[in-house]
Amino acid sequence: MLDVLIIGAGPIGIACALEAKKNNLSYVAVEKGTLVNSLYHYPSNMTFFSTSEKLEIDEIPFISKNPKPSKQEALEYYRRVATSKKLNINLFEEVIDVQQNEDQSYQISTNKTAYQAKNIIVSTGFYDIPNPLNIPGEDLPKVSHYYKDPHFYSMQKLIVVGASNSSVDAALETYRKGAEVTMIVRGEQIGERVKYWVRPDIINRIKEGSIKAYFNAELTQVHENTVEFKDENGEIQSLENDFVLALTGYRPNFKFLEKLGVAIADEEKNIPAYNEETMETNQKGIYLAGVICGGLETHKWFIENSIIHAEQIIKAIKS
Repeated sequence: MLDVLIIGAGPIGIACALEAKKNNLSYVAVEKGTLVNSLYHYPSNMTFFSTSEKLEIDEIPFISKNPKPSKQEALEYYRRVATSKKLNINLFEEVIDVQQNEDQSYQISTNKTAYQAKNIIVSTGFYDIPNPLNIPGEDLPKVSHYYKDPHFYSMQKLIVVGASNSSVDAALETYRKGAEVTMIVRGEQIGERVKYWVRPDIINRIKEGSIKAYFNAELTQVHENTVEFKDENGEIQSLENDFVLALTGYRPNFKFLEKLGVAIADEEKNIPAYNEETMETNQKGIYLAGVICGGLETHKWFIENSIIHAEQIIKAIKS
């Protein structure tokens, strides 16, 4: 029987595995996709808000040629941590079911095998489930909730929904690759949390008219060749359109937490209940680590301030 099974092999899951190994606990981390699966699916040209030293695990140096490391540098770093430390990580293995045994341990069934573990750490992030627009036409092939590479949208009429970091990056990058970009923004301005070195760029591009932006607006329907949106005056307008990037954010897998019996402390924000010192939930032996702790407040926890969860959890398990 394992001392701990870790669900998710992102940066925080890797940190938990490393901490378990250092403390001589038997463990396995399972990941339904590739290593650091969420990072892998980030946009190709993404750079982090944090500097490389703040993304380090267990003081293992993260060397970057830039002040803000790139996605590719992060993939290389976390892969090297996992392989050089010979961590027990099983990839492309998805957890299907979790059942508690009579002795309070857990049986975890995956699409490949089954495990017995005394404790479970859930470190599944939030990037797998996009927040839907819930509008007609959202399921058309021209609509995507994920942005990868700007070249795809070259010479196309592109709608970007949102004004967060991901939306702003997509708007600027696609504009510079020749897309005709229009932003539809619910709020009255570009988000305050947008990276400080990027925010002036998007504001200036909007002011000069290179990128069109409608504020206090809402996309209402997507058609094959057009979109409709409600402008700040409440009037419906129509625009010719080839593609829509609905970058409206993402959410943790709340259904999985519910299946585990994890209580919700804040119903409005879907913040799960856990002990802030040990990270243990209301279910004995089930711990949360990383951004999943923030519920819908996905901006609250990120790599640099949640790496500490690994040490807190393993300390609690050992005690």
